[in-house]
Amino acid sequence: MDIQEQHDRGLALRTELFGREAVEKRSSAFGDFGKPLQHIINAYAYGDVWSRSALPLAVKSLTMVAMMAAAGHQNELRVHLKGAIKNGCKIEEIQEVLLLLTLYCGIPAANE
Repeated sequence: MDIQEQHDRGLALRTELFGREAVEKRSSAFGDFGKPLQHIINAYAYGDVWSRSALPLAVKSLTMVAMMAAAGHQNELRVHLKGAIKNGCKIEEIQEVLLLLTLYCGIPAANE
């Protein structure tokens, strides 16, 4: 598969996960300046890693929720919370992940 096919596959998956409007908004946020970053996100994050089959998308989403909350990346957390719900994660599953986060990363990380 060439890099353009990988990019296209990633863009399709990213759109499926987060919705066309959200992807277009993030993709155009920095105009031409941000195009190289968007290419990397589409081709490598979603066209490669997120497209692997060893873990279901819901598990990947819960993992991202935990990592973004632990790292304090609130904007990305918001994106991945919406994606987790769209991927079929139950509110109770997200709640459990955030409770685990509270125990292992501290209340401030979970409370943000």
